[in-house]
Amino acid sequence: MSQEAEAGQSDRKKYEFRKVIEDLKNYEGSGTQLVSIYVPEDRQISDVVAHVTQEHSEAANIKSKQTRTAVQDALTSIKDRLRYYDTYPPDNGIVLFSGAVNSGGGQTEMVTKVLESPPQPIESFRYHCDSDFLTEPLADMLADKGLYGLIVLDRREANVGWLKGKRIEPVKSASSLVPGKQRKGGQSAQRFARLRLEAIDNFYQEVAGMANDLFVPKRHEIDGILVGGPSPTKDEFLDGDYLHHEIQDSVIGKFDVAYTDESGLKDLVDNAEDALADAEVMKDKKVMETFFEQLHTGNEATYGFEPTRENLIMGAVDTLLISEDLRKDVISYDCTECGNTDRKVIDRRKSTPAHSCSECGADVEATEDDREDAIDHLIEIAEQRGTETKFISTDFEKGEQLYNAFGGFAGLLRYNTGV
Repeated sequence: MSQEAEAGQSDRKKYEFRKVIEDLKNYEGSGTQLVSIYVPEDRQISDVVAHVTQEHSEAANIKSKQTRTAVQDALTSIKDRLRYYDTYPPDNGIVLFSGAVNSGGGQTEMVTKVLESPPQPIESFRYHCDSDFLTEPLADMLADKGLYGLIVLDRREANVGWLKGKRIEPVKSASSLVPGKQRKGGQSAQRFARLRLEAIDNFYQEVAGMANDLFVPKRHEIDGILVGGPSPTKDEFLDGDYLHHEIQDSVIGKFDVAYTDESGLKDLVDNAEDALADAEVMKDKKVMETFFEQLHTGNEATYGFEPTRENLIMGAVDTLLISEDLRKDVISYDCTECGNTDRKVIDRRKSTPAHSCSECGADVEATEDDREDAIDHLIEIAEQRGTETKFISTDFEKGEQLYNAFGGFAGLLRYNTGV
């Protein structure tokens, strides 16, 4: 399997996990009756079953009958699901959630979900019983990877922050007391020059202090440090060994940037494109730059749900682009009068709206069976046609445009179809 195909499958799995996490976070239990179990791949299923059996026995001591029954029912459901596994869990382990959740009107319903092979290995066995499902460890696995420290400075100001996956996060800033190049009256040129150099040195030390405080605690997790600013400022700063030696050793490049405020951090990431070739933010930016170029000049681009779907069915889409923040369902309205099918894309949280056929005007009803996740719908077609799927972050301007201006669906075409 190619790296692109593997990346596409990984993106889809992350999306599926993210959907489940969002659903789980919306559930609430009455009391501590929602059970979450994290099982690493090297933990024998028989050991997990024994642990669940023991918890079931101990739950008999819970004073509240409602809570006692709910916890035992959840553990029974989990135990039933574990029967489907042999000696060990799948790669990376499994996560099981079960419990009676509030369904409104004082009623509850039993929910049980099993997530196999999470994006990263589960490190240790964990049993958790509370009024909410424990989803934070899974959410951490889905966080964008890649951690870079960012420093931009000139002799007036400085900003330091993070590039976390695709997100730029400003953290600290400082302004200098370095005087201008023109000395005040009454000062000799030599004295003024000495005072100015001392002020510059003090400012560089202040900036290094901010950077060291921020980066040193994360020094074993950082993938690199980027430094930006005008010449000779950034060169003086780095050549002066102001940074902690472990941070200094992590500097992977220095780059010219025109601004040293928070916008300078974005300029630094843009100018460090080669150094960040493997960073997710640059991959997304390159794809979106190609999309806009084709949209304006090459005509080998499509956007919107229905045009993208039509091009996918024709096999014309080389890369399917989907916004990471998109949460949409597609409803198929099949008209029994004329045989026409209309499709409407709506927010996942909204109920199915009434509809009139676009061909004959007849009222058409749709059931839950006619409704499915819009992203899954397109990805299934893409996989059948050998199309790569790429999820695009909204943490940069063109990524936001994909979500806000183009409906979150787009595609790079193999050829111009006119659709």
